[in-house]
Amino acid sequence: MVAVTKSAEVHRILARYLVEVVERHELCPWARGARERGELAIGIVWGTPGVPGGSDPLDAWLVEAERTLAMPSVAVAMVVAPELAISRTELGALRDRLAARLPAAGIAEFHPEAALDLATPARLVPFLRRSPDPMLQLVPLALLDAVRAAPPTAVRAHQAAMLGGHAAPPRPAPSARIAGANHATAAHAHAEIAATLDAIAADRRAGYARAGIAAPGISGSR
Repeated sequence: MVAVTKSAEVHRILARYLVEVVERHELCPWARGARERGELAIGIVWGTPGVPGGSDPLDAWLVEAERTLAMPSVAVAMVVAPELAISRTELGALRDRLAARLPAAGIAEFHPEAALDLATPARLVPFLRRSPDPMLQLVPLALLDAVRAAPPTAVRAHQAAMLGGHAAPPRPAPSARIAGANHATAAHAHAEIAATLDAIAADRRAGYARAGIAAPGISGSR
Protein backbone atom coordinates (compact mmCIF):
# COMPACT_ATOMS: atom_id res chain seq x y z
CA MET A 1 0.00 0.00 0.00
CA VAL A 2 1.35 3.42 -0.93
CA ALA A 3 2.09 5.57 2.11
CA VAL A 4 0.09 8.79 2.34
CA THR A 5 1.93 11.91 3.40
CA LYS A 6 0.54 13.99 6.23
CA SER A 7 0.04 16.99 3.97
CA ALA A 8 -1.76 14.93 1.32
CA GLU A 9 -4.16 13.59 3.95
CA VAL A 10 -4.98 17.08 5.22
CA HIS A 11 -5.64 18.20 1.64
CA ARG A 12 -7.84 15.17 0.99
CA ILE A 13 -10.01 15.73 4.05
CA LEU A 14 -10.40 19.45 3.36
CA ALA A 15 -11.32 18.69 -0.26
CA ARG A 16 -14.16 16.47 0.98
CA TYR A 17 -15.59 19.39 2.96
CA LEU A 18 -15.26 21.81 0.04
CA VAL A 19 -16.77 19.45 -2.53
CA GLU A 20 -19.32 17.49 -0.50
CA VAL A 21 -20.60 20.34 1.65
CA VAL A 22 -19.82 23.75 0.15
CA GLU A 23 -20.12 22.80 -3.52
CA ARG A 24 -22.72 20.03 -3.17
CA HIS A 25 -25.15 22.38 -1.43
CA GLU A 26 -24.09 25.47 -3.42
CA LEU A 27 -23.24 27.42 -0.27
CA CYS A 28 -20.95 29.63 -2.37
CA PRO A 29 -21.81 30.03 -6.07
CA TRP A 30 -18.16 30.51 -7.04
CA ALA A 31 -16.44 27.87 -4.88
CA ARG A 32 -16.30 25.19 -7.57
CA GLY A 33 -14.92 27.59 -10.16
CA ALA A 34 -12.23 28.88 -7.80
CA ARG A 35 -11.07 25.33 -7.08
CA GLU A 36 -11.20 24.14 -10.68
CA ARG A 37 -9.40 27.23 -12.03
CA GLY A 38 -6.57 26.86 -9.54
CA GLU A 39 -7.42 30.07 -7.69
CA LEU A 40 -7.50 28.34 -4.30
CA ALA A 41 -4.30 27.88 -2.28
CA ILE A 42 -4.05 25.70 0.83
CA GLY A 43 -1.42 26.07 3.52
CA ILE A 44 -0.82 23.95 6.62
CA VAL A 45 0.61 24.92 9.97
CA TRP A 46 1.77 22.00 12.09
CA GLY A 47 1.89 21.76 15.86
CA THR A 48 -0.15 24.08 18.08
CA PRO A 49 0.42 27.63 16.79
CA GLY A 50 -1.70 30.25 18.47
CA VAL A 51 -1.95 28.48 21.82
CA PRO A 52 -1.57 31.03 24.68
CA GLY A 53 1.86 30.95 26.26
CA GLY A 54 3.69 29.75 23.17
CA SER A 55 6.61 31.68 21.73
CA ASP A 56 5.64 33.91 18.78
CA PRO A 57 2.37 31.97 18.29
CA LEU A 58 1.30 33.86 15.16
CA ASP A 59 4.52 33.42 13.24
CA ALA A 60 3.56 30.07 11.69
CA TRP A 61 0.15 31.41 10.65
CA LEU A 62 1.68 34.56 9.21
CA VAL A 63 4.30 32.67 7.20
CA GLU A 64 1.73 30.33 5.64
CA ALA A 65 -0.76 33.11 5.02
CA GLU A 66 1.80 35.24 3.21
CA ARG A 67 3.14 32.25 1.26
CA THR A 68 -0.26 31.16 -0.02
CA LEU A 69 -1.50 34.67 -0.80
CA ALA A 70 1.65 35.29 -2.85
CA MET A 71 0.96 32.36 -5.17
CA PRO A 72 0.08 33.30 -8.78
CA SER A 73 -3.64 33.70 -9.60
CA VAL A 74 -4.74 32.98 -6.03
CA ALA A 75 -8.04 34.58 -5.03
CA VAL A 76 -8.58 32.58 -1.83
CA ALA A 77 -6.08 31.12 0.62
CA MET A 78 -6.98 28.58 3.30
CA VAL A 79 -4.58 27.95 6.17
CA VAL A 80 -5.33 24.79 8.13
CA ALA A 81 -4.04 23.74 11.58
CA PRO A 82 -4.80 20.00 11.83
CA GLU A 83 -3.00 19.45 15.16
CA LEU A 84 -4.38 22.48 16.97
CA ALA A 85 -6.98 22.10 19.73
CA ILE A 86 -8.65 25.49 19.99
CA SER A 87 -12.15 26.77 20.79
CA ARG A 88 -14.21 28.83 18.37
CA THR A 89 -13.75 31.87 20.60
CA GLU A 90 -9.99 31.41 20.72
CA LEU A 91 -9.84 30.92 16.95
CA GLY A 92 -11.80 34.15 16.48
CA ALA A 93 -9.32 35.97 18.69
CA LEU A 94 -6.43 34.45 16.74
CA ARG A 95 -8.06 35.64 13.51
CA ASP A 96 -8.28 39.17 14.88
CA ARG A 97 -4.61 39.14 15.87
CA LEU A 98 -3.55 37.83 12.46
CA ALA A 99 -5.72 40.44 10.74
CA ALA A 100 -3.78 43.12 12.56
CA ARG A 101 -0.60 41.69 11.05
CA LEU A 102 -2.12 41.31 7.57
CA PRO A 103 -4.14 44.46 6.93
CA ALA A 104 -4.23 43.75 3.19
CA ALA A 105 -6.37 40.60 3.57
CA GLY A 106 -9.90 39.84 4.72
CA ILE A 107 -9.88 36.87 7.11
CA ALA A 108 -12.66 34.50 8.18
CA GLU A 109 -12.44 31.62 10.64
CA PHE A 110 -13.79 28.08 10.17
CA HIS A 111 -14.05 25.65 13.10
CA PRO A 112 -15.05 21.98 13.37
CA GLU A 113 -17.44 22.54 16.28
CA ALA A 114 -20.63 24.54 15.84
CA ALA A 115 -24.24 23.71 16.63
CA LEU A 116 -27.03 24.16 14.11
CA ASP A 117 -28.86 27.46 14.65
CA LEU A 118 -31.51 28.31 12.08
CA ALA A 119 -32.83 31.38 13.93
CA THR A 120 -31.31 33.74 11.35
CA PRO A 121 -29.03 33.41 8.30
CA ALA A 122 -26.18 35.00 10.28
CA ARG A 123 -26.50 32.55 13.16
CA LEU A 124 -26.39 29.65 10.71
CA VAL A 125 -22.96 30.62 9.37
CA PRO A 126 -20.80 28.83 12.02
CA PHE A 127 -22.58 25.53 11.32
CA LEU A 128 -21.94 25.82 7.59
CA ARG A 129 -18.30 26.66 8.36
CA ARG A 130 -17.74 23.41 10.23
CA SER A 131 -14.48 22.62 8.45
CA PRO A 132 -12.69 19.37 9.43
CA ASP A 133 -9.89 21.31 11.15
CA PRO A 134 -9.45 24.82 12.55
CA MET A 135 -8.88 27.02 9.53
CA LEU A 136 -8.49 30.64 8.53
CA GLN A 137 -9.55 31.78 5.06
CA LEU A 138 -7.90 34.83 3.52
CA VAL A 139 -8.84 36.97 0.54
CA PRO A 140 -6.83 39.99 -0.69
CA LEU A 141 -8.69 43.20 0.12
CA ALA A 142 -7.78 44.47 -3.33
CA LEU A 143 -10.14 41.86 -4.76
CA LEU A 144 -12.81 42.68 -2.21
CA ASP A 145 -12.51 46.38 -3.05
CA ALA A 146 -12.81 45.57 -6.74
CA VAL A 147 -16.31 44.24 -6.11
CA ARG A 148 -17.64 47.68 -5.28
CA ALA A 149 -16.11 49.20 -8.42
CA ALA A 150 -16.41 46.31 -10.86
CA PRO A 151 -19.39 45.60 -13.13
CA PRO A 152 -21.41 42.41 -12.56
CA THR A 153 -19.29 40.53 -15.06
CA ALA A 154 -16.24 40.60 -12.75
CA VAL A 155 -16.69 36.98 -11.66
CA ARG A 156 -13.40 36.59 -9.80
CA ALA A 157 -13.97 39.74 -7.77
CA HIS A 158 -17.48 38.68 -6.79
CA GLN A 159 -16.26 35.19 -6.00
CA ALA A 160 -13.47 36.55 -3.81
CA ALA A 161 -15.85 38.88 -2.01
CA MET A 162 -18.31 36.17 -1.12
CA LEU A 163 -15.52 33.92 0.15
CA GLY A 164 -13.91 36.72 2.10
CA GLY A 165 -15.72 36.36 5.40
CA HIS A 166 -15.75 39.22 7.87
CA ALA A 167 -13.67 41.97 6.35
CA ALA A 168 -14.83 44.44 3.68
CA PRO A 169 -18.21 42.86 2.82
CA PRO A 170 -19.46 43.06 -0.76
CA ARG A 171 -22.60 44.77 -1.98
CA PRO A 172 -25.40 43.76 0.36
CA ALA A 173 -27.88 42.52 -2.24
CA PRO A 174 -25.95 39.47 -3.54
CA SER A 175 -24.55 38.60 -0.11
CA ALA A 176 -28.03 38.81 1.40
CA ARG A 177 -29.41 36.63 -1.38
CA ILE A 178 -26.74 33.99 -0.83
CA ALA A 179 -27.22 34.05 2.95
CA GLY A 180 -30.95 33.68 2.45
CA ALA A 181 -30.47 30.85 -0.03
CA ASN A 182 -28.10 29.04 2.34
CA HIS A 183 -30.62 29.43 5.14
CA ALA A 184 -33.35 27.95 2.94
CA THR A 185 -31.05 25.11 1.90
CA ALA A 186 -30.12 24.29 5.48
CA ALA A 187 -33.73 24.44 6.59
CA HIS A 188 -34.53 21.34 4.55
CA ALA A 189 -31.07 19.74 4.16
CA HIS A 190 -29.46 20.31 7.57
CA ALA A 191 -29.73 16.62 8.50
CA GLU A 192 -27.95 15.62 5.28
CA ILE A 193 -25.31 18.31 5.79
CA ALA A 194 -24.74 17.24 9.41
CA ALA A 195 -24.45 13.59 8.37
CA THR A 196 -21.86 14.50 5.73
CA LEU A 197 -19.89 16.57 8.23
CA ASP A 198 -19.96 13.68 10.70
CA ALA A 199 -18.79 11.25 8.00
CA ILE A 200 -15.92 13.55 7.09
CA ALA A 201 -14.97 13.84 10.78
CA ALA A 202 -14.90 10.04 11.07
CA ASP A 203 -12.80 9.79 7.90
CA ARG A 204 -10.47 12.43 9.35
CA ARG A 205 -9.96 10.48 12.57
CA ALA A 206 -9.12 7.27 10.70
CA GLY A 207 -7.05 8.92 7.98
CA TYR A 208 -5.05 11.10 10.33
CA ALA A 209 -4.31 8.13 12.58
CA ARG A 210 -2.99 6.17 9.59
CA ALA A 211 -0.88 9.13 8.46
CA GLY A 212 0.52 9.73 11.95
CA ILE A 213 -1.02 13.16 12.43
CA ALA A 214 -1.28 14.03 16.13
CA ALA A 215 -4.60 15.82 15.84
CA PRO A 216 -7.32 16.50 18.43
CA GLY A 217 -9.68 13.55 18.67
CA ILE A 218 -7.04 11.10 17.35
CA SER A 219 -5.76 8.32 19.60
CA GLY A 220 -2.28 9.19 20.83
CA SER A 221 -2.70 12.88 20.12
CA ARG A 222 -1.27 15.43 22.46
